[in-house]
Amino acid sequence: MTSQESLLALNLLPGLGPIRLRRLLDRFGDAEGVLRAPEARLTAINGIGPESARVIHAWEDHADLQGELSSIRSRGLSLLTPEHAAWPAAFTHLPDAPLLLYVWGEVQERDTRAFAIVGSRKTTHYGRNCTRKFSFQLAHAGFTIISGLARGIDTAAHEGALAAEGRTIAVLGSGLGQLYPPENMALAERIADGHGAVISEFPIDTRPDTHTFPQRNRIVAGWCEGLLVVECPSRSGSLITANLAGDYGKHVFAIPGGIDRPTSEGCNELIRTGAILVTDGSQILDDLSPLPLEARTTAPVHEPFANPDLARLSEDESQVFSQLTGEERSMDQIIEGSGLPASTVAATLLRLEMRSLAKQLPGSYFVKSS
Repeated sequence: MTSQESLLALNLLPGLGPIRLRRLLDRFGDAEGVLRAPEARLTAINGIGPESARVIHAWEDHADLQGELSSIRSRGLSLLTPEHAAWPAAFTHLPDAPLLLYVWGEVQERDTRAFAIVGSRKTTHYGRNCTRKFSFQLAHAGFTIISGLARGIDTAAHEGALAAEGRTIAVLGSGLGQLYPPENMALAERIADGHGAVISEFPIDTRPDTHTFPQRNRIVAGWCEGLLVVECPSRSGSLITANLAGDYGKHVFAIPGGIDRPTSEGCNELIRTGAILVTDGSQILDDLSPLPLEARTTAPVHEPFANPDLARLSEDESQVFSQLTGEERSMDQIIEGSGLPASTVAATLLRLEMRSLAKQLPGSYFVKSS
């Protein structure tokens, strides 16, 4: 059994959290040493009782290693472990770092320079627009955007990075075989198809529940160099993620909102207690160490201009731009008129917005910018 297979087997065992598993690895040196250890030596480890020791010692009765390996191969997944060059360096200092990550797509060394964007699932037009703008700017600057693939702010964060032709990592609160929410499968496919990766520390068939999402949040907080909360109520998982990031010594930013909006209560409270207020992605970039020029994306970002030279637009941009008028047009109308896939239209509209050529209105309606 290889060292990677031993680590996978250990990760498959039920009832053992990352902190206890890390203690075992520190004591026995590697995963193979843990799996071969006598029960008496296992119970000597703080937090490992007789039942956990029995599970570890008889691990083949509790973990279907070959079945999991077969599923990894058949789904075209890979495993990322600490021995890989692309393993996030920030995990080295985390006491509860994951043992390994299942990867759909590809994690690259440059993804170490990552920025997290999180927020509420129930969001507003204001929140979605802010998220796409900040994600676009940061991805274009070369940061990999990390979020959780959830509805609302997470979805907008991934979409903004894709529109900038940048990289993005989606961290799931479930196994890759139980992708949640299911309506984001098309978005996950776009991410995995050359634009980043969809990842999870959970065995493939793990269903999402109230315990898996907080575990997911610590990976987001631990991986990133900085974290932005866009929009969330006073009680939110996003605030937990932000507090974790602060505990890990990361930069924490927040976008302010109206004091009469419940959706902005969490962000306003974060700002009151020390998070950095930001209104543009450039302010975040000023606070982070710069990326090398070669890390930046090739997405076209131009200064606003009143009379656009259509020759400067790509073919997709020209087709979408031609559908815009001074009258409101829905996303469906633009898709039908352009003949382009919905995902292409959404990304192209965001690029046009960033170039001040299009304006999004509430309800996913668009007009040509004056």
